[in-house]
Amino acid sequence: MKRDKIVYGALLCGVVLLCNSCMLGRRQIKSPELELPATVVADATDSLTMADMAWWNVYSDSTLTALIERTLERNKDMLAASARVRRMRALGRVARADQLPSVSGQLAADTEHNDYDGEAAKNDPEFDAKVSLAWELDLWGNLRWANRKAVAEYLATVDAQRALQMTLVAEVATAYYELVALDQELSIVRRTLQTRKEGVRQARLRFEGGLTSETALQQAKVELASTATLIPGLESRIALKEHQIALLAGAYPTLRIDRQTMEMHARLPERLKVGLPSELLKRRPDLRQSEQTLRAAEAAMGMASADRFPRITFSLTGGWENDDLKGLFSSPFSYVNGSLVSPLFSFGKKKAKYKAALAACDEARLNYEQKVLEAFREVNDAVVTYRNVRTAAALKRDLQQAAQKYVELAQLQYFNGVINYLDVLDAQRKYFDAQIGLSNAVRDEHLAMVDLYKALGGGWGVERE
Repeated sequence: MKRDKIVYGALLCGVVLLCNSCMLGRRQIKSPELELPATVVADATDSLTMADMAWWNVYSDSTLTALIERTLERNKDMLAASARVRRMRALGRVARADQLPSVSGQLAADTEHNDYDGEAAKNDPEFDAKVSLAWELDLWGNLRWANRKAVAEYLATVDAQRALQMTLVAEVATAYYELVALDQELSIVRRTLQTRKEGVRQARLRFEGGLTSETALQQAKVELASTATLIPGLESRIALKEHQIALLAGAYPTLRIDRQTMEMHARLPERLKVGLPSELLKRRPDLRQSEQTLRAAEAAMGMASADRFPRITFSLTGGWENDDLKGLFSSPFSYVNGSLVSPLFSFGKKKAKYKAALAACDEARLNYEQKVLEAFREVNDAVVTYRNVRTAAALKRDLQQAAQKYVELAQLQYFNGVINYLDVLDAQRKYFDAQIGLSNAVRDEHLAMVDLYKALGGGWGVERE
């Protein structure tokens, strides 16, 4: 008889373990259809990617790197993302704990005063000391799916924080290069303004000396005034850009933004390495976040599938109970309870929830596939832009040098009486436009590098010591 009990117990444990290993919903999960291309960019065979470089090595300007470091430490969105990671980590621990038995204790004392009709009034005291253990048998994988969902949601917040860091690094670098380009443009305008003032002075002297008509003097004044009107607008744009950077750095607009001057003759690399398609999926934290969101949706679908089936819960309670405190520990008791809860008539509610979760899973999968397509498009766009702005910058340098020579020759011919003042003004305008064009071209080179570095997923992988 004892042997039969052992056999029955072993069989029962085997059935429990077999049921506990079953997870409904796996067959309904459909893998993303990515069909990755052979290369990230056409004709690119790089096995390495510039995104593996730390951001402080990509952006060699020490002032910029200090600004990025401050931003990552104090940006409010970054701090909020860190708080979300901590929250999801704690919730993940809750989901893991739900798979384990729960143990609770209770100490209680009460007295009940009874005064029934026909009986003498009496007090009925009771003292309890109990320990309870409860465990839900995870037959269909509901609790395991819940744990997977919590893990996926936690990892999604981690990758969301990394994606935010990648974005912040790019935003600060972009704003910084735009700011120093505005400084450079303002410097060009102010130098041109001094040239215009000198032009007015010379035109006045030549007019008063009877060498030219008043028309040349008025033309010089018009050029001076039109140049002066550019300064307030540039100063306003500079202030707004400083305010933008201060907000990114988690500070008020009064924060002083240190920066260096733009290096007009710096040459960026001819081409930048883009790596392999599989590496892009691993490197881009926003793609990883989208993938984890898909995993969470799959787990939610598994939970909805398992929720349609019965749940079994066991509980064991033991302790002491007596109406006299002196004899409490002489009155032990224990009992085992098992409950099975199963939906009977829910009018299709649970089935509808399962179908909704299945549709949400398909939606998350398609969103992930779309995100991958967008990532490859962003990289290709960034590569095309980088190539073209470098070509444009080289042409703008040639144009600026030619325009500078044109001004020198025009002024020399004007003083010798070969050409009139209109030709000098035309040469000066072309030189002014060429300087602004070159400044913007150098800025665009840096911005294109920032965009490509971000598109490849650079800016988050290494923590600075």
